[in-house]
Amino acid sequence: MPRRRAPVLPAPCRHACLLAGLLIAAPSLADTTPTGYAPTQSDWGGAGLWQTPTARMADPGEVAFTASHASPYTRYNFTLQPLPWLEGILRYSDIGNRPYGPESLSGNQSLKDKSIDAKVRIWRESHWLPSVAVGIRDLGGTGLFAGEYVVASKRFGPVDASLGLAWGYMGSRGDIANPFGFISDKFKVRPNSHASTGGEFNSHNYFRGRAAFFGGISYQTPWDPLVIKLEYEGNDYKHEPQNNNQHQRTPLNIGAVFRLNRAVDFSAALERGNTAMFSITLHTNLAEHAAPAKVLDPPPPPPAPVAAHRAPEQVDWDKVSRELHDNAGLRVSKIARRGRELVVTGEQTKYFYGAKATGRTARVLDNYLDPSIGWYTVESTREGLSIVDTSVHRERFDALADHRITLDQFRLSVEQDEPLPQHEQVLYQPPLKRFDGGASITYGQSLGGPDAFILYQIAANYEANFRFTPNLWWSGVVSANLINNYDKFKYDAPSNLPRVRTYIREYLTSSRVTLPVFQLTGTKRLGEDWYGMAYAGLLESMYGGAGGEVLYRPFGERWAIGADVNWVKQRGFDQDFSFRRYHVVTGHVTAYVDTGLDDVTLAVSAGRYLAGDWGATINVSREFRNGVRMGAYATFTNVSAKRFGEGSFDKGVYISIPFDLMLPRSTVNRANILWQPLIRDGGAALSRRYSLYTLTSDRDSDNFNDNLQMITE
Repeated sequence: MPRRRAPVLPAPCRHACLLAGLLIAAPSLADTTPTGYAPTQSDWGGAGLWQTPTARMADPGEVAFTASHASPYTRYNFTLQPLPWLEGILRYSDIGNRPYGPESLSGNQSLKDKSIDAKVRIWRESHWLPSVAVGIRDLGGTGLFAGEYVVASKRFGPVDASLGLAWGYMGSRGDIANPFGFISDKFKVRPNSHASTGGEFNSHNYFRGRAAFFGGISYQTPWDPLVIKLEYEGNDYKHEPQNNNQHQRTPLNIGAVFRLNRAVDFSAALERGNTAMFSITLHTNLAEHAAPAKVLDPPPPPPAPVAAHRAPEQVDWDKVSRELHDNAGLRVSKIARRGRELVVTGEQTKYFYGAKATGRTARVLDNYLDPSIGWYTVESTREGLSIVDTSVHRERFDALADHRITLDQFRLSVEQDEPLPQHEQVLYQPPLKRFDGGASITYGQSLGGPDAFILYQIAANYEANFRFTPNLWWSGVVSANLINNYDKFKYDAPSNLPRVRTYIREYLTSSRVTLPVFQLTGTKRLGEDWYGMAYAGLLESMYGGAGGEVLYRPFGERWAIGADVNWVKQRGFDQDFSFRRYHVVTGHVTAYVDTGLDDVTLAVSAGRYLAGDWGATINVSREFRNGVRMGAYATFTNVSAKRFGEGSFDKGVYISIPFDLMLPRSTVNRANILWQPLIRDGGAALSRRYSLYTLTSDRDSDNFNDNLQMITE
């Protein structure tokens, strides 16, 4: 009997079977990736090969910017890794051979497409099983490049192999029928994904239509800086958006990554068999970033001789107060004695890390006080509100500073408590410092608009504050435009709602000198865990009025709830004391929850927005132990996607970085970076200058406890 010939699989299936064999045929060998290097980025951003992702994840806190070009596409990708299992990507795609819009508006600017991706790891790689991830590309954009995928990755020594299945743009070759077709016939056909006006979650498209295999290998060469990557992609370029189909000679892409150092990667590849690709990636890990040496800070005070020590009643507290301000950053409002405990009440103005400020305070006090004082307590305040009492056992602190005990042994000798009224002897109370002010330079920009890809402004600001009492003060900001290109800003976004935010062009271009803030604010501690605030004046660039907020934040708990209500009126475009006719009552009830999982905080606000629409904002963020925060928010209201307009709903991604991590001088300030794809009128909230939840942030002890080692710096 003649032997039957084995069936020949189609080429895509042969490639897929080969990769699958690599994934399961052998256990993992040693991981030879050089220590300290993040996974290499794909052309689309995120851990991947060239056109396709892998199941790899960078370390939490990793951020990367990748610019790649493979004609006719140039892509600018910003990748964030907030959690070990979650990767997010923000992207602008420049389609070089398609115009953005009418020449009268956009000139010769090419088409820009905004998109957001997300990838979630389902499980980690083990000895026998691969790491597996599922992801969505362009999950909330126009859908031009939308696609979904499942991918597995397995490492064999220097080789990291991946195999995946893709739908949509990534899987447009359509090698196989949809494996989910047995669930419902709806999975067999993919609706038109290019019909969206942008911003919507196109869930009716997810994992629909035919699918295609993709995969490849990444080879870490014996020379650490060089990585070779070979890829088989599932796109055949015959279904490109804007009818912009490209010729593809082969689905195999090959190239190399050269890692200049741990922050810069250069890549070059041959893609489609006929197109050169070049890219550069800049990356770092913000969570692991250490602050530079504080060469501009004063050194800790050296120990004073015992003969200089005095009983608390004999100390020159005015001199001590000045030294506490200069060396410990503490603006003292009161010094008191409670038996063997000395209590210093004041607001921290210099040190971002509370442990460092407390240690500096203890060192200063040590040089003046005799042994009758056994405990030092700092009662931290913010804008006249008592937030937390931090107490340090004097002898144990001295032992730690002299290296006679370890940090773990010392932890039991420091505590944080609710500030409560107690019988005390007031030793010192300085006069209220009524005025303070300072100048600064600010930079603002808008990306991806029809007028120009980057619109920017550099302004000089002067901010002043005048205090009538510790809990009542006036704030003002004068801003002078220095340099900008907003003369190109011609676009008046159409709106089906009251134009509460889309007059942005008029507010930015009507006057060179503006008054963004002119506000009177009062605060009060309403009870043991209750705080209140009221304010009136020019509250922000676009609105003035009056409002108030209350917050319940129980000490030692990981949750809080607050409410604010505001009557506001739209300001004139010159940002002076003039007003327009539009006014509205707006406000929200907000619940804050520290989930306890990977330092993630969830904030949910429900209420009325500036356009009179009702809805809720969901804000999720993670704060790392060094103070870096990554987060994202989305707002959904009773305004339909059609009435909202382009973008469909309000959303954004942000990073907040302590300046302390970047400067040679200690500071409590932060750099806040917000990526908001579009400014629309729906879901727009009042931009309040102060928030009680932020003012009372020291009631969360994580920053203090996570950085307790700084107490001796």
